[in-house]
Amino acid sequence: MPLLETAPGISVHYTVDDFTDSWLPVPTVLMLHGLAESGEAFRAFVPYLSRQARVVRMDLRGYGHSPALPADHPWRFENLVNDVAALIRHLGGARVHLAGGKIGGTIALATAARHPELVDRLAVLGGPASLTNMAARTPGWRAQIASEGVRAWVRGSNAGRMGTRMTPAQLQWWEDLMSRTAASTLEGFLQMVPTVDVTAEVGRIQAPTLVVTTTGSGLGSAEEVRAWQERIPDSRLVVLENDSYHVAASDPDETALLVRRFFLEA
Repeated sequence: MPLLETAPGISVHYTVDDFTDSWLPVPTVLMLHGLAESGEAFRAFVPYLSRQARVVRMDLRGYGHSPALPADHPWRFENLVNDVAALIRHLGGARVHLAGGKIGGTIALATAARHPELVDRLAVLGGPASLTNMAARTPGWRAQIASEGVRAWVRGSNAGRMGTRMTPAQLQWWEDLMSRTAASTLEGFLQMVPTVDVTAEVGRIQAPTLVVTTTGSGLGSAEEVRAWQERIPDSRLVVLENDSYHVAASDPDETALLVRRFFLEA
C-alpha cells in the first residue's frame, strides 16, 4: 500500500487507479473524502474517470489505511491542507485536478487558494466554505461515539447526511465504510471541525471551479453556497434535486459525470 510521510510521525495512504493509454500524457485527478470516510468513498467515480486520467484517492491522515491517530492529536486544518500539497508534489507533474466531498471539498478550496500552482481545476462536491455552524452538533456526536461507538453515531446521523432516497443496502454500505474509522481519530477531528472557515480565501482561487450542491443540503442552502461560490472568479454552481448533503454519495453517477465533463472534456 503506498504511504507518504507528510509530517514527522504522520503518513497518508493513497490509491491509484489508472486505465489510461500508457503512451499518452494524461492528467491526474486527486480526490479528497469527507468526515469518517476514506478514498473508498469515491469508488463509483473511478470507472468514469480512470480511462482518461490517473485517479488518486487519498486517505486523509487518521482515516482509511492511513494510521489512526490518538484522541489528543493536535488537529489543525492547515496541516490537512499541507498533507494534500505534499501528496500533489510527490505525485509529480505541475498540477492536478482536485475534487473533494464534504470537508474534503473545504480542504480542496483551501488548497487551491493557498497553492494555486498545484491545482489546475477544482470540483467541490457538497463541501461548505465554512463549518462553524457544526458547533452545535459536534459535542453530541463526540459524546455518542464515546458512549455507544462509531457505528451507532453513523447509523443515527446518516439520515441527514445521505437523504431519503438511498436504499437500505446503500445505507448499510456507507455505514460499514464509515464505521471503520477509529473513535480516537474522530474525537480530535470533531473538535477541529467547527473552527474551519475558508470563506475569506475563496476569492483567491485561480483554478476554474465547479461547485455541486443539493436543494436540501443540511450544510447550507443553495443560496448560501452561491454567496461564496460567486466570489470564485471562474466558477459555476450546479444544484441537484435531493435532500442529501453528501451529493457524491447520494448522486454518484450524475456527480461523476459532471466532474468528468468539467475536468476531462472541457
